This record gives sequence, C-alpha cells and structure tokens, in this order.
Amino acid sequence: MNSFREYFVYRDDQLYCEDVSLADVARIYGTPLYVYSSKCFIDKFTLLDEALASVAHTICYSVKSNSNVSILKLMKDVGCGMDVVSGGELYRAIAAGVNPEKIVYAGVGKNVEEIEYALKTGIQMFNCESLSEIKRINNIAQNNNIVAHIAIRINPDVDANTHHYITTGKKENKFGISLQYLPELIKSVKSLPHIVLKGIHVHIGSQITQIEPFVEACKKAIAVIDDIQDMGMHECKTLNLGGGFGIQYNDEPSLDVALWAQNIVESIKKKNLFLIIEPGRFISGNSGALIMQVQYKKKTSHKTFIIVDSGMHHLIRPTLYQSYQYIANTTLREGEEVVDVVGPICESGDFFAKDRLLTKTEEGDYLAVLSAGAYGMAMASHYNSHPLPAEVLVEGSNYRLIRKRESYEDLIAKELV
Repeated sequence: MNSFREYFVYRDDQLYCEDVSLADVARIYGTPLYVYSSKCFIDKFTLLDEALASVAHTICYSVKSNSNVSILKLMKDVGCGMDVVSGGELYRAIAAGVNPEKIVYAGVGKNVEEIEYALKTGIQMFNCESLSEIKRINNIAQNNNIVAHIAIRINPDVDANTHHYITTGKKENKFGISLQYLPELIKSVKSLPHIVLKGIHVHIGSQITQIEPFVEACKKAIAVIDDIQDMGMHECKTLNLGGGFGIQYNDEPSLDVALWAQNIVESIKKKNLFLIIEPGRFISGNSGALIMQVQYKKKTSHKTFIIVDSGMHHLIRPTLYQSYQYIANTTLREGEEVVDVVGPICESGDFFAKDRLLTKTEEGDYLAVLSAGAYGMAMASHYNSHPLPAEVLVEGSNYRLIRKRESYEDLIAKELV
C-alpha cells in the first residue's frame, strides 16, 4: 500500500506534489488552495481494479467525496463509473462525459425531479432505501413509459468500528431496510410492473480499516440474494458492497485491499454475481492537500497559535470528527514547536490541530494539510462570507487550474435586494 506521503514529498526542503512545488503553486494562485495529485487518484483506482480482476465488476467513484468535474473526467478516462447521491452530482457526472449506464444513484431522500432526471438520463440503477421510494420510482417510470432498474439497500446491522457519525450499517442508522422487513418488501416489489430488482446494496460506513466488517456484510448480502432468487426474482444478480475503505491520515494502517479482495471474491464468483463497489475517500482522500498561508503567530501564556487563512469552512473534518490531519510546512526548517493551528472563523471549534508538534513556522509561510482530497472542498461553505478556494490538478511536472477562486461579487451574485 502506498503511503499518502509518496505523492507529497520534500525535495531540498521544499514540499512537492508529484513534480510541482506547492509553494510555487500557492504564490501563483493564492491561498487557500486545494491541490490534487492525478497520479494518486489513478493509482488508487488501479489498485482496486487489479485486486478485483478475477471477478466481473464496476468501480463507481463516490462523487460526494470530491465532485470537481475535472476530477470526475479523470476517473472516467481510466474506466471508472460513478456513485451519485443527488441530481446535482448526476449533472456533474454527465457533464464530465460519464456513460449513464455506469452510474448508480444512492441516497435516502431522492425527490420527484431527481428521479425523473435520472430515469431520462438512463442510469444503470437506483439504490433504494424504502418501499415508499420504490413505489415513487415505479409511478414515475410508469408515467414516462420506462422500466426502472433498482437495487435494494439492506441494513445488515454490522458494526464498522468507525466514528459514530460515519457508521451507516447499524440498525439504529437511517440507512437501508432492516432484514426482518425484507420478505414483505420483496412481495410488494414483485407487484410493481415498472420495477426490475437487479441487486442488493450494502454500505456500512466510512474510514473502515478492518476486513471483518466487510466480510460479514458481504455474507449477509449474498444470503439475501439467495433468498430473493428463491422467491423467483432471478434477475437479482448484482452485489453492490458500497465503499468505506479506510485510508492513512497519519501512521495508522489503511485497508489492506489485497486481503479484502481475497476474502470476498471467491464467494462472489461462486454465486456468479456482478460486483459493484463505491470508493470515494479511498481514491480521493490521500490525493489532495489544502494549502494555506500563515497570517499571524500569536503567543499567549498557555499556547502558541498559528493563525492561517483557511479553517473549518474549507475542511471540517477536524472540527466535526475531532479527526487528525497531517500538517506540513511547505518549507522545511530546523527546529520544532508545539502549536495550535487555527483559522479565521469566529468559532472556538475552528482548528486544524491542537498541541501539534510542527517544524518551526513563521508568518507568511505556507502550510499544507495533507490527506484533504476527500470531504474537503466538497463540504466547504461560505460561513463568515469567505469565498471558496481555488483548485489545481497536478499531472507530473504540469499543473492546471480546475476551479477559479471565488470573488466577493460571487458571494452575493444570486441574492436579490
């Protein structure tokens, strides 16, 4: 498994993304700035694709993790499908040139307009979360003289051993259909003329680094497919195992993809099932860094604060999950100090790191928050009326702007006075 630092490395005390100096890019485009390694995106996809080479499969990149259209096109060009959870994400995928037949549509709250749009676009299937949703899809498909393909998302009640905010496969979570209600639901689905049940979907959470939860979920899902086929629904031949594959944020282990594949592939081949997986963070997480400039170095009686021009409005993971993000100065100096790295937002929760040992940092320096490619820009907000950052994609020694920095004018462009 490649370490996230393979793509962001020091050369002559300067931090590089692939063959591009991050400080140079920051000086050109300003900060805050997201910078992405195209090689890391492609390597992570290839690792998964090769691990699953012996079984028929599609890898559907989870758009919600990083939805920039240039990133989606990059993934499409290497053969990736897409996992979308909104009409907007579907629109982005289509704009990137993704074949609709390689798009699966998940999410618990699909509205009428989104379902109509997806059906007319010709997506591969919906991942459905309730009987009410399935009936709505059937009615809309009937009105448009279309047959809709679906997978039913089950809730397998599997503990993913991850943060409670990002576990999704326990019985107390809002996602999926409890196994006890499945037989009754299947009977109802059989009566819907514009629905074809193509498979079972399961997604148990995010940032999972252990094999066992995936294996347990896979076994339960295959048993459900057996039961459904026994009920006469023989077109149910797809197993969508979702995503949730854990990555490195520091020195913790990431998911062993080869071992994961060894533990699930044979059972899928034995049943002659088609496999779909929906990785997001695994592909995008280690691929990105948030570059920010130090505005002030402030010392109090108890702390040294490094105050930067980015914050929780651009990368919310440390605040929301109290999670660790590796931070590096783009210029490596001698000496170390313990600091809090904080942003400009008027909240005490606006921080990237507390009591963190960093190399010596001075005002004007550029800091890089690594492993920030997933759920960074995708969750960024305008809180305190800060414009959104620019985004840059690196390809070897080349780089290009893939999102312009917002202006103050952009902040109020849609508002009416």
